[in-house]
Amino acid sequence: MSENNRKSAYLESLKSLDTEEGIDLVFYRPIGYAWACLAKRLGVTPNAITIASIFIGIGAGIAFYFPQMWINVIGMLLLIWANSFDSADGQLARMTKQYSRLGRILDGVSGDFWFAAIYIAICYRENATSQFFSAHTWVIWVIAVTAGLCHAKQAAMADYYRQFHLYFLKGEEGSELDSASKLKQKLAQLTWSDNFWQKLTLTFYTNYTVQQEATAPAMQKLRAALAARFPDGRIPQSFRDAFRNASLPLMKYTNILSFNWRCIALFVSLFVKMPWLYFAFELVVLNSLLVYMVIRHESICRRFTRELNEGKY
Repeated sequence: MSENNRKSAYLESLKSLDTEEGIDLVFYRPIGYAWACLAKRLGVTPNAITIASIFIGIGAGIAFYFPQMWINVIGMLLLIWANSFDSADGQLARMTKQYSRLGRILDGVSGDFWFAAIYIAICYRENATSQFFSAHTWVIWVIAVTAGLCHAKQAAMADYYRQFHLYFLKGEEGSELDSASKLKQKLAQLTWSDNFWQKLTLTFYTNYTVQQEATAPAMQKLRAALAARFPDGRIPQSFRDAFRNASLPLMKYTNILSFNWRCIALFVSLFVKMPWLYFAFELVVLNSLLVYMVIRHESICRRFTRELNEGKY
């Protein structure tokens, strides 16, 4: 394969340059592409890579329980490895056209498993090593559960805004944007007796989508206005370009709410031997960023809904 063809194949394995984070582009995506090429040759599926990443990420979390720095560094390397697999599964799916809702669900929950292990390890570690937390063992658990719930909301909304941006950039085929109403219709067609696992995973995914939509009511009004104005789904390119330009500055915030920056905060907290600082970073910094991003995105959606109703497009 020529150099130009290799570069083209690599770029096609990415979601879009609009939504890629800088660290991903220079580090994780090239490594993920190498893993994806190897997996393609060996016949390994994207879901198999995702499942492997779950076990590696859990191993990383266990390593963070120990106060010895050399064990923590092993955990950091394992977490980086897990995230390179998390990159590879999506790139392999785009390379081989092996898209599935199960794959999207697995990809979404893989990070939840990593961080659940990390949170539990930090709680046990702080209760074992910190004078304050050992005297008040319940405090770190309350903080961890609160941080975990906030983490889930941050990641869900970052993903939702990213998929909405991709919908206007690349169309329906280039986005994984879902509708809760359509998912509920699909769910009603499945029975527990004949489709237990499919119905179970779709139930969780539907609830996940419902929560996303509830946090972005102005976005739902915009989607409804677009459906009414363009029932055939042929949204004018002028509208797509205008929304993309308005949404693009927010993509850097969706990336901060994803993996890399929270990973940096986690590693710093481990190096200074105060793992609880990672929870503070999630609760204060990332929650503030989430609130700002929701307010900005809702404002953008209200503006475009108003312009649609005025007949501008």
